[in-house]
Amino acid sequence: MSSLSHSALGQLSALKQAGIVLGASIFIAVAAQVSVPMFPVPMTLQMLAILLVGFALGARLGTAALVTYLAEGAMGLPVFANGANGAAFFGPTAGFLIGFVGVAFLAGLAADRGVANGFGYSGALGAVVGFAATAVVALAVSALLYIPGIAWPMAVAQVAGIEGSWIGKEFGSYYWTYFMQPFLIGDAVKAVLAALIMAGGWSFLAKR
Repeated sequence: MSSLSHSALGQLSALKQAGIVLGASIFIAVAAQVSVPMFPVPMTLQMLAILLVGFALGARLGTAALVTYLAEGAMGLPVFANGANGAAFFGPTAGFLIGFVGVAFLAGLAADRGVANGFGYSGALGAVVGFAATAVVALAVSALLYIPGIAWPMAVAQVAGIEGSWIGKEFGSYYWTYFMQPFLIGDAVKAVLAALIMAGGWSFLAKR
């Protein structure tokens, strides 16, 4: 089994792979600046872009794209949501930033195992299986992102010597309210959108 990019482009030179990784990191950076009005809070397209990069490029290139994206932020480029840069690594969302690498890896690993293209089934069955499996994986990795995302402000940041009013709070009264609950609907929407887009990509590739 292979990722969408491998199936579409075949074997690529190291230079072309580097170009794809860089292009994917720019795609994520642009998506992070796009805000869509939604209840209860606006939704950026950053997570959708990360899921698509993982599913489309596979584990190796997807992970490389996210590492490149974080490196761009660390160099001071305003690539994170709302134009933030490397200073965000010391802020309340640092755990999510690091967790993005895991999201791309797991989504890519699933793609490498044939999830996104319906495990090789053809026709309508393959499309349905591929969409359903991709949606489940996208939802699962989106949920797993909250582990490093919440662990950072709850405990890790304090151990690292960082100070802030957002550190060491109670989960139920603070982190659930401000770090999780407002984003759950958006995460579910982006997971389904990622599955739809990937299903469309595989369908298009099958008709070529």
